[in-house]
Amino acid sequence: MSLKPEPIGPIPSETIRVAKAAFPQGSLFMKMRDELGTLYQDDLFADLFPPADGQPALAPWRLALVTIMQFIEELPDRQAADAVRSRIDWKYALLRRVARGGIPGTTRKNEKGGSWVIQPDAMPSYGSSAKIVLSNMLE
Repeated sequence: MSLKPEPIGPIPSETIRVAKAAFPQGSLFMKMRDELGTLYQDDLFADLFPPADGQPALAPWRLALVTIMQFIEELPDRQAADAVRSRIDWKYALLRRVARGGIPGTTRKNEKGGSWVIQPDAMPSYGSSAKIVLSNMLE
């Protein structure tokens, strides 16, 4: 994988229109995007990628934000990937077009070449405190 940093653009206009129609008062993640703006830039992750040319990585800022959103909603990987693909408020926060799909599955190759899946739902649950903190920040 190699990092090809790109500037973070605006929310696509169709995504704004559909999201505002679906959530006239906004949602937690829409408010997060509107109030806090860009949380991460690709350059922040540059040291994690080798300088060699390779297949371009997915935007690390977007993956980091998906991880935060996944944690807040206490979703396993598969459900988080589904949310990126299907939820308009997630698309809004992630600057995705309405018609854009999700992110590829979460399988990774282990050192022996076999596949394994990251299982964050096997980690201890921290309850809804993250939701409360973020909600209070946005009020």
